[in-house]
Amino acid sequence: MRIISGDAKGRALVAPKGSDTRPTSDKLRGALFNIIGTRVWDASVLDVFGGTGALALEAISRGAQFAAIVDSSYTAMRAIRRNVEAVAGADTKRVICIQKDYQAALPHLADRNFDIVFLDPPYHMQNAYAIACALLRQYGCLSDDAIVIMEYAQEMDIAIPEGFESYDERRYGAARVRFLREIR
Repeated sequence: MRIISGDAKGRALVAPKGSDTRPTSDKLRGALFNIIGTRVWDASVLDVFGGTGALALEAISRGAQFAAIVDSSYTAMRAIRRNVEAVAGADTKRVICIQKDYQAALPHLADRNFDIVFLDPPYHMQNAYAIACALLRQYGCLSDDAIVIMEYAQEMDIAIPEGFESYDERRYGAARVRFLREIR
């Protein structure tokens, strides 16, 4: 696994050992960033279920101004912090890491106004998409034109969270990706 484009192109990323973390593949990550294109430039990015931090760090490499990475796992957070060092180097103020459950972490990000939010929880946490979206709205974490990108297993039937609309959906191998925006 590596950063595919931008300032940190080619930098290797580490993943925690074991099967608890399911990193987004380089191919899928590349496709996602091709879709969102220049929206990432100067954006504030939130990776709610960080795992390795690859999605947020890809955004930083491609010109995002700030990223927050949340994960409850100590092992995952160790890998994320190593990856932040590898990608951001001395400029680590552009990335914050929060080792908490997402429901406890999101209140700490109140009124941050994120432009891009990645939601890729462990697949057994099907309710996490709706809960996370509700909390993002409750705590004012979304900019006016924010996009929320949900990644989930092909066979899962994830409902569009209340207060959001889907404007695009793609399939990549065993994964599905849905792009949402808040209904205002």
